[in-house]
Amino acid sequence: MLTYNVRGENIEVTDAIRSYVEKRISKLNKFFDNSVQAIAHVNLKVYPDKTAKVEVTIPLSYLTLRAEETSPDLYASIDLVTDKLERQVRKYKTKINRKSREKGLEPIQVAAPDAVDDTEEDSLQVVRTKRVSLKPMDSQEAILQMDMLGHNFFIFEDAETSGTSIVYKRRDGRYGLIETDE
Repeated sequence: MLTYNVRGENIEVTDAIRSYVEKRISKLNKFFDNSVQAIAHVNLKVYPDKTAKVEVTIPLSYLTLRAEETSPDLYASIDLVTDKLERQVRKYKTKINRKSREKGLEPIQVAAPDAVDDTEEDSLQVVRTKRVSLKPMDSQEAILQMDMLGHNFFIFEDAETSGTSIVYKRRDGRYGLIETDE
């Protein structure tokens, strides 16, 4: 069963909004058996241009379900993000169970209201492999390299820590940095 942590940014989370969120996201319970206990973290944001963004993260022991959606209507965003999460569960159920078996974990008991199409498995196939040599540099230089190459991300060796890091371009046009623990 899912429990809910509903948070609002620039919006007061009323009982009506909380109730709607819980009603829509509880549709996901049909995919799991009763042994699944998880907290659905729901973040609602309203921007000055009157668009509403809904982010839902559901950390499970074997994977994390996450989806976000932005639209002019808060309730529409909630509907869209729920549909997106539902598609994720249906699409990846077979792969998740296979990985669970490989790791010696108990397979996930996901109810299957609709059959999963085997052609979806082909969509995750690696079609190209590249080898890169990591050069020591700082994050500013890595961003410059990424922009010059026209890529959305760039992997490099951090000159200060000697660890592997990744810079990436965010949807809002700014940059993010992922550092690894070694």
